Amino acid sequence: MRTLRTAAASAAALTGLLLLAPAPASAASPSASPSPSASASGSAKPVLNSVGTSFLTATTLAAGQDADVPVSTGDYLYWAFPASEGQTPTVQVTVTLPEAADRHGPQTWSVELFDGLRRRQSCTAGPQDGTAEQSAPSLGLSCTLRQIRSWAEPWSGDPLPGTYYVRLSTPDIPQTDLGLAATVHVHVATKGGADDAQPEGGTLKDPLVPPVNAGATAAGPAATPAPSASASHAAAPVAEESHWYSDLFSGWNTRWWWTVAGGVLAALAGVLGYTLTRHPRGHRHHPQRSAPVPPQAGPAPHQHPQRSDNWQ
Repeated sequence: MRTLRTAAASAAALTGLLLLAPAPASAASPSASPSPSASASGSAKPVLNSVGTSFLTATTLAAGQDADVPVSTGDYLYWAFPASEGQTPTVQVTVTLPEAADRHGPQTWSVELFDGLRRRQSCTAGPQDGTAEQSAPSLGLSCTLRQIRSWAEPWSGDPLPGTYYVRLSTPDIPQTDLGLAATVHVHVATKGGADDAQPEGGTLKDPLVPPVNAGATAAGPAATPAPSASASHAAAPVAEESHWYSDLFSGWNTRWWWTVAGGVLAALAGVLGYTLTRHPRGHRHHPQRSAPVPPQAGPAPHQHPQRSDNWQ
């Protein structure tokens, strides 16, 4: 009897130890949800709280990343994001304006996109500029860029793969509102990819300029007909007529003949021009000299000039 009680107590103690032991990882509850970092889609991109004030200090944003920044009204704000071939980026901006009691009139905000060469790109959709009244709490702006291309014409400003810059500014604002505190939320979204890299409005079926092969026809090779009896007795091609001067102006010495002929013509033109513009030396006309003036005879000796009696 005592032996049975001892065995029962030992079994109860062993069962309690098994119940208190931690469960293995494989026996975890199936209802437990995985952490966001372990999800198949990956963790969300962190929200940035910085902004640049020039192209060189622009804060870089990834596709699908947001930025919440407290800013000062009137400053130029810059962000940068990469764009690859076939993508169509869209930038969305939400401005939380200062308190209505602190403002003194409507405010105009503008969002602009620039490529890596600092060229301003046009927006295809979205309100790029917006004016908020004094009582408005916020203002929304957006800009959709054209599809990024892998080529561009020299005369065009097509968007090419690379870095693009977002500039947010206040082109029209009361002077007394400069420096007021505001909050800006920026979101960069892209659609498309390398598989969608095609010309806008359609797909290029054939090359614009067909390849040129010397000696080949544009049509496919056709079956060559068998020569007939009449074709074998066709007249031979007429030989090209030649003259005594044909060999002089053909072959390697052609340029020498033209060079010599050009030099002779230039010399003749120079001589003719000199002859027409200068008088011959043997036929120059000299001015006629006037005859010398003969000496005049003086008054006769012992002869006084007659005096006039009219003087008093």
